[in-house]
Formats: sequence, structure tokens, C-alpha cells
Amino acid sequence: MQRVIIKHMKKGLFITFEGPDGSGKTTVSTAVINRLKEEGYQVCYTREPGGSRIAEKIRDIILDPNNTEMDDRTEVLLYAASRRQHLMDIVLPQINNGVNVISDRFVDSSLAYQGYGRNIDVEKVYEINQFAIEGYMPVKTIFLNVDAEIGMNRIKKNRDSQDRLEQEAIDFHKRVFDGYQKLIKKYGDRMVVIDANRDVELVIDEAYKVVKELLDA
Repeated sequence: MQRVIIKHMKKGLFITFEGPDGSGKTTVSTAVINRLKEEGYQVCYTREPGGSRIAEKIRDIILDPNNTEMDDRTEVLLYAASRRQHLMDIVLPQINNGVNVISDRFVDSSLAYQGYGRNIDVEKVYEINQFAIEGYMPVKTIFLNVDAEIGMNRIKKNRDSQDRLEQEAIDFHKRVFDGYQKLIKKYGDRMVVIDANRDVELVIDEAYKVVKELLDA
């Protein structure tokens, strides 16, 4: 009787980019993705909030500058809902098909923005998100470190309009930055910190090396 050998497909990796507004996450992460694709790597770029049809609709509600009356806890729940849908629609299917997923933001953003930024109990925000993601976390998070003032100045200089969170006062963004620093200390084994105050090409090169090393491991 001939023996049948079943080969199991290797799952992809889940890697996230984090950072304050104006840190260059989208620019850096998409540049890294494009470079990896050119080299033949199986990689998928996605973003939060959003990334899939329903999640993008929730994103529109969250970031609409007209929704100034939104309650802070409503904001927490909407982010978690968008995250859950994004995880089920994009992240897990791609990873299970052997594709490496790189996401612009994930759970750390909620801890920093809604937990520390909105002064909501960080553990409560964490618990709500754990319900949403059922413990599924990235293998590595690349944090683009930039001062709040520098980040916001970049946004004001390079964008014609700002979303609801970007329009928050500088004190809010400083709390977000400080919150991220606490997360870096807490999750240091997962976080890779890159100085994003420098020229963007230097940041891209360093981020690319980090991601490539993870994919080649």
C-alpha cells in the first residue's frame, strides 16, 4: 500500500506597524511592502481601522470630523468591532494561506489612543480588545518613534485636512505618545523601536531590514 504524505502549508506571519500620528507609518509600511513584493515575498498590506468592507464603514464613522459628540467608550467599542471584522476578513485568511500580513496599526493603537489618550482604564480597553481578537497578536510590532509635536507639524504641513483624532489638542497627542512609551516597556520583547525623527528613507531602510529578517528566519 502506497504511503500518502500530506504537506502542511506554512502559515504567514502577522507583523504590525505602530506610532503616533505623523510618524510615517503608512509611507514606511507601504514602501517596505513594495520592496518585499519586488523580491518575491508573499506579503499583504492592510490597515486599521478598516482593511475590509465592513471595517472600512466603521472607520468612516470613527474618523469623521463631524462626529465630535462621539462618547469615548463608544470609540473604544467601534475600534474593537472594526478590528474583529478586519481580523476575520483579512488577517487570518491571508495568514492561513501562507501570506505574510503587515498591518498599519492593531491593538496597541487602542491602548495608546483610547486608553492613555482618552484616560480610560487601559486594562478595560485591553479586555475589550482581547474579546475581539481572542488573543491573536502580531509576532512583532515595529514602532516608529516620533515626538508628538513633530508628528502633528508634519500632518499640518502635508495634509489639506485632518480626521477627528488628528484634530485633537496637542495634550491628547502627548498622552498618546507617553502611552506608547509605556507599552514599549511592557511589551519590549515584541516591540522593535525605530527613530522616525530622521529622514524617511533611513526609516524605510531600517524597517525593511527588520521585516526581511523576520520573514527569512
